[in-house]
Amino acid sequence: MPVLVYTESDQGKFKKAALEVASYGKAVAEAMGTSLTALTFKVSDASELGNYGVDKVLNINSTNTFNAKIYADAIKQAAEKENATVVILSASADSRYLAPLVSVGLSAAYVPNVVATPSNLSPFTVKRTAFTNKAFCNTELSTAIKIIGVSNNSFGLIENKAAAHIEDFSPSLATSSTSVTSTDKASDKVTIADAEVVVSAGRGLKGPENWGMIEELADVLGAATACSKPVSDLGWRSHSEHVGQTGKPVAANLYIAIGISGAIQHLAGINSSKIKVVINTDPEAPFFKAADYGIVGDAFEVVPKLIEKLKVFKAQNA
Repeated sequence: MPVLVYTESDQGKFKKAALEVASYGKAVAEAMGTSLTALTFKVSDASELGNYGVDKVLNINSTNTFNAKIYADAIKQAAEKENATVVILSASADSRYLAPLVSVGLSAAYVPNVVATPSNLSPFTVKRTAFTNKAFCNTELSTAIKIIGVSNNSFGLIENKAAAHIEDFSPSLATSSTSVTSTDKASDKVTIADAEVVVSAGRGLKGPENWGMIEELADVLGAATACSKPVSDLGWRSHSEHVGQTGKPVAANLYIAIGISGAIQHLAGINSSKIKVVINTDPEAPFFKAADYGIVGDAFEVVPKLIEKLKVFKAQNA
């Protein structure tokens, strides 16, 4: 009874979250004394998963356009085929959409926001975040099949080479009443979901014409750019960059907030980030209480100096 992981991909290539889920799944499989199987959708080189401990890959070639109902049905059939008792997904928006559907299909318990491998296998117990990442709780799963949603950047990528056997998988895919007609993607940018570093800005930038320095800082750091809800509502930046409780959750290793006061909804969405840095003119801004490091100062003075210092540092260490 192997552990099954659903590994997300985009345009035939694995997302970073897929490799983290595989790493996590391998640790769980080893603890259970079993093997690890991965389910993929139309990936060009599924053998990459072998670098992270996957023993077997079920590769579906019939579809690569995400549809929650179809994907959930495929995961259910893969779990039944492999007789898997543990199914693992990431914390992406797509996986959060999928997991409840898979849970219903398999009559399985689903625990999201998991940050560590099971502390106990009998009863099956996992640690997860609660209260918008302000606390942890240990949750016991008593169902025969367990579904785990792993928080991004909580486990990391751990190489554990295995000879992955790749098998074509052709489940009886369900039909759906919805379809994707087109998809617009940002090009040449680091996505928020995969970013190790996120540079985010708010209304303190005073207007969209001042975003050049944010993009330059992000470029120097190899980071993704993001924004607060008011900024996206004003149309200064795309809604795809809106992070927070009502936008995209962020679990980066480094989150830099520039000109963002720190509304509770914003903090709730970025609390999983490991290091939080804030730059703001207001020393009483709520963000300072949540930040690991803070700079009280004008962003238009601080950020250009920061960019300059980082460029010098990179040049010296090139």
